[in-house]
Amino acid sequence: MICVDKAVRWMRSIAPAVLLGLAAGVAPSLAPAEEEAESLVLLRTSYLAGNRTEEAFVSCVSKKLRSGGKRPNVHPEREFVDELYPWLEPRTMPRESADLSEFMGRPGVGEAIRRKGVRYMVWLSGQTLREGSGGSLSCAAGPGGAGCFGVAWWQNNSEYTASVWDMDELSDMGAMKANVRGTSVIPALVIPVPIIARTREKACDSLASQLRDYLELD
Repeated sequence: MICVDKAVRWMRSIAPAVLLGLAAGVAPSLAPAEEEAESLVLLRTSYLAGNRTEEAFVSCVSKKLRSGGKRPNVHPEREFVDELYPWLEPRTMPRESADLSEFMGRPGVGEAIRRKGVRYMVWLSGQTLREGSGGSLSCAAGPGGAGCFGVAWWQNNSEYTASVWDMDELSDMGAMKANVRGTSVIPALVIPVPIIARTREKACDSLASQLRDYLELD
């Protein structure tokens, strides 16, 4: 009985220290909350047939915009266009900010934009085009093996524009541009070694950086 009493007293004496130790060990560490930013949608202009900004470029800009301290909610382009059908199709989409009042008054448009909380519509235009190429590269195979000889090159020009419309003020906030040129080369002495100028990726970095500064996302 004495042993039992001693054990109980000992457990009572160490209980506060044990509880403090457990509390210290399991106390959650709270990560700093991400600061919320305005919602926006990236849309491609398509006034001219064959002049369509690449989907990969839009995805790149979207990813870059969400990579900083303030992460805006970037609505998917296809989902947004489908919900506002047919008012963002090439024949019916607003051509300039002066058309915004009429655009917001069309059936379902104003309601959808307010429901999604879209503050900015960002229109992206431009393409990456090959401007020139040259050189000579030939490959052959024979009994002794195969190989390529020569050098080939081409030049790409990536030129893009972003126009920002404020859907609360129904106004044009301005535009920014990115223009990157580069030359890709494939020298070959038996084995081709491509050296690719990634102009589109650099243009994406530049335009997304300008948009982040302009929309105060940094």
